[in-house]
Amino acid sequence: MTFKPAVWPRKLRSQEWYSGTSRDTIYHRGWMKNQGHPHDLFDGRPIIGILNTWSDLTPCNGHLRELAEKVKAGVWEAGGFPVEVPVFSASENTFRPTAMMFRNLAALSIEEQMRGQPIDGAVLLVGCDKTTPSLLMAAASTDLPSIVVTGGPMLNGYFRGERVGSGTHLWKFAEAVKAGEITQEEFLEAEESMSRSSGSCNTMGTASTMASMAEALGMALSGNAAIPGVDSRRRVMAQLSGRRIVQMVKDDLKPSDIMTRKAFENAIRTNGAIGGSTNAVIHLLAIAGRVGVDLTLDDWDRCGRDVATIVNLMPSGEYLMEEFFYAGGLPVVLKRLGEGGQLHKDALTVSGETIWDEVKDVRNWNEDVILPVDKALTNQGGIAVLRGNLAPRGAVLKPSAASPHLMKHRGRAVVFEDIDDYKARISDDRLDIDETCIMVLKNCGPKGYPGMAEVGNMGLPPKVLKKGIKDMIRISDARMSGTAYGTVILHTAPEAAAGGPLAVVRTGDMIEVDVEARRLHLDISDAELEDRLSKWRPGHERAESGYAWLHQTHVTGADTGADLDFLKGCRGSPVGKDAH
Repeated sequence: MTFKPAVWPRKLRSQEWYSGTSRDTIYHRGWMKNQGHPHDLFDGRPIIGILNTWSDLTPCNGHLRELAEKVKAGVWEAGGFPVEVPVFSASENTFRPTAMMFRNLAALSIEEQMRGQPIDGAVLLVGCDKTTPSLLMAAASTDLPSIVVTGGPMLNGYFRGERVGSGTHLWKFAEAVKAGEITQEEFLEAEESMSRSSGSCNTMGTASTMASMAEALGMALSGNAAIPGVDSRRRVMAQLSGRRIVQMVKDDLKPSDIMTRKAFENAIRTNGAIGGSTNAVIHLLAIAGRVGVDLTLDDWDRCGRDVATIVNLMPSGEYLMEEFFYAGGLPVVLKRLGEGGQLHKDALTVSGETIWDEVKDVRNWNEDVILPVDKALTNQGGIAVLRGNLAPRGAVLKPSAASPHLMKHRGRAVVFEDIDDYKARISDDRLDIDETCIMVLKNCGPKGYPGMAEVGNMGLPPKVLKKGIKDMIRISDARMSGTAYGTVILHTAPEAAAGGPLAVVRTGDMIEVDVEARRLHLDISDAELEDRLSKWRPGHERAESGYAWLHQTHVTGADTGADLDFLKGCRGSPVGKDAH
């Protein structure tokens, strides 16, 4: 792609606040000077907002204050004026009912902070799952020059000589307790090794996936995704990004220049190659909707279908993010895609160079971690999009984390009306279920939960686990953690709370799953399905006020990104009228 930088020097949007001698200008500039800023800082140099999602209640982002100082150093060095701005931080492991409910609120609030404050460019300082997409959505909406700096993953955990992947082993050990394979005391002992340093999940969970998506989209400097949070090179990356954003402002290099259709297709294929989280589907659809790229589930299936999963990381594989970094990180994966004709090599990045220029000379330092294509974990690692009368608008499955023997299966449905129903009945030995059944969970989608919680990877019944069974097909309109695994069909659309066919599935119905044929079928007649749907009435809880009401009223389906319907499109960043 050819990009023509803007002519520099030129008037910046921040000068609408700070340039001149009018009463209003003195009002804006004068108050800023109470922090000890010299007058010449307001002379037209780029003002860079460091949008920091640090919070004591967002553990993955707990070290971002330190990184912000390195970003500031880089901005100063490049002749910019850095201003740190705390922004909405939706923590995956503390927010209830689910962080996903607040991704859109975060994006909305951050967009308005970007639009309403005197900044010329932004450094998006992110880490935990929803912070990366929410800030990218805001940047896409305002189209201010922006660059992503992630906090990086935690170091490896170890328990009794075994690698412990954050999240992945949480699910594994919890199931092992129910199966009688380990004791509750041993589970508590293992807890101490799950999160042993600053950073986000050390598996290829959603945080690491979205860091990889940012890099594959071209919105982060090459190599950003995998550097551990406590590695000194993470701080170097932050400082270099601070330098780079100043030049991006001078060049007027915007998100819309970078996040093109080619960039999104690169990201989709990258997600397949790394065995990335199913959550990336929803987030990339939402980001694309904000920047004005018409991305669909069909694009996910088309672009990802023939991509081999070559990153041998949990939950799909064996290793963790620390080893991925040492092996060469995402640039090695991008180079492999390029060599295989699966990368748009001319896609532009925040560096001002093409993505191929950034990666063409890198080397793979560990082929046990980043596998040769002929030794891939699976030859079709892209997200599989299933359709049928049970999911007219699509449902998704992650083949690299699923069991091959369940990829084509017909089973009897065991239905849970909502997550409370599941919790109340799953451990009851009287529950009529075995490993051939298909577990179905309703009312956990964007409107139903509300917010679409990560409950789709339902734990198996103890009586099945005790037989040594580790996987069953599970279907829901919910999401699952990127650290989770199993033959789990998610994001079924339309969701049950919106009157989709999932809402009328009954225990005892037969369901057919054929991943190769991309088929998800409820084995009843069209007439029977129509009759059930005509009699269906909403049964999920409805909010009457506040953000929960706004979300349930305006959230779109998972198949279009679960964004708020009034936030679609790139709306630019005009300076509003001065109120003073």
